[in-house]
Amino acid sequence: MRLSARIFWHFVRFASGGDIWTTKKVVTLWQSPPRELRFFSMALNIGFDNSYGRLPKRFYTRLSATPVAAPKLIRLNVRLAAELGLDVDALANDEGLAVLAGNAVPGGADPLAQAYAGHQFGGWSPSLGDGRALLLGEILAPDGRRVDLQLKGSGPTPYSRSGDGRAWLGPVLREYIVSEAMYALGIPTTRALAAVATGETVWREEPRPGAVLTRVASSHIRVGTFQYFAARKDRDALAHLEAHARARHYPQATSTLEFLAAVVARQADLIASWMAVGFIHGVMNTDNCQIAGETIDYGPCAFMDAYHPAQVFSSIDRGGRYAFGRQPEMAYWNLAQFATSLLDLIDDDAERAVAAATEVVQQFAPLFEAAWVDKFRAKIGLQSAQGGDATLIGDLLELMAETKSDFTNTFRGLTDKKADAPLLLTPAFAGWHKAWERRRAKEGESGAEPTALMQRTNPAIIPRNHQVEAAIKAAVKGDYTPFERLTTALAAPYSILSEFDDLRAAPLPGQEVTATFCGT
Repeated sequence: MRLSARIFWHFVRFASGGDIWTTKKVVTLWQSPPRELRFFSMALNIGFDNSYGRLPKRFYTRLSATPVAAPKLIRLNVRLAAELGLDVDALANDEGLAVLAGNAVPGGADPLAQAYAGHQFGGWSPSLGDGRALLLGEILAPDGRRVDLQLKGSGPTPYSRSGDGRAWLGPVLREYIVSEAMYALGIPTTRALAAVATGETVWREEPRPGAVLTRVASSHIRVGTFQYFAARKDRDALAHLEAHARARHYPQATSTLEFLAAVVARQADLIASWMAVGFIHGVMNTDNCQIAGETIDYGPCAFMDAYHPAQVFSSIDRGGRYAFGRQPEMAYWNLAQFATSLLDLIDDDAERAVAAATEVVQQFAPLFEAAWVDKFRAKIGLQSAQGGDATLIGDLLELMAETKSDFTNTFRGLTDKKADAPLLLTPAFAGWHKAWERRRAKEGESGAEPTALMQRTNPAIIPRNHQVEAAIKAAVKGDYTPFERLTTALAAPYSILSEFDDLRAAPLPGQEVTATFCGT
């Protein structure tokens, strides 16, 4: 991938309110004999229409969740449930809790674990699949959207590879917090409908309280889903999958090549959106690259505090493969694997297929760069595109890296004209500030609208790692108040609310979280 020399050099130079709360204490951890699954079809009013389940049987394994001992509702996302046309009261009662915990199957559901493969940190894994998740089915929202309803942490499946299929409380709360924060930031993402404590112990490094997340997504089709069938030379399955994914997500595409181009464009914009808020996914494997262009799988993810393009948080990313500044490169790599899996559908002639696919995938770089510059241009209050903007943005980021300036607070300080970041007090910044003012003068606009633009694009609050960890630690001890408060604050990320000033602050010495972990 070739970015502009200026942007590339920068990266390598440094080589909500409206929810139901019920659980205030973690339930006693105990095991009980498995209970039979129960079926409910009346109170929940979930109108399933399961198109993925109508694909050939080799796409998935049908099975039910493993029941849990003593489910307790931690949080139900009422606003999301209402948007999806779900019966909020029914979800919040005992029957709804049983469904959200995996102890019951609502009428019309078709629980299944999806098969897929993937490159994990560059290494090929031919058989992965949903090792701890079940797709309950698809629902059609009142606005016409088709979405998946999935339980995560619902027990072992044939794809668990000796895993227990469970999730512990920490990763469930982390995904709830961060995915909903991403939604509030306006970044395409899967969402959290509910979090449920299971009343059971999950064993990781030590015994941990178990939990189940109910996840909503446009779909769970991944690059790895296509790779699964391509690796098996199952052209028939590939054709079924491509037709299904194209009709579901890109109905405007009239060919496999147009489908590939649409996925490339959406990924370019998604990665640029991550970069604009300082988000590091942490595990950008091809099985975590979703075809619909949503952020999926919030394992060892993190938002940067002090800015640096080489920043890594994931405890398993020892080589820095998925560092902040490498995310565009890794997305490009993933898309190349996706294109490879589609070659047989693009053209019967192998050379023509490779040439056509290569040309499409190579569009990622200019698409990403254009999106990146547009998003950062807005962050410094520029509405028109002019030559030299990328250089101006790059100069600012280099100053931030040199001074270890907080990413979020620097841009918000610039927005609100407050010297609350170290960068804003340095002589080096004074020179950049003059260049910025000269560039703003070329806009020919009053100062009001650029400031409003910056306020809409520079969040005042993000899910800071130390605050997320503090919320998880408190929840493990039975106190969900920090989790409730943090999630409420993050529902309005562009607003400055004085009652959440402490959640906006960068970590003090000793508060920094330098490593994040997968939940498996």
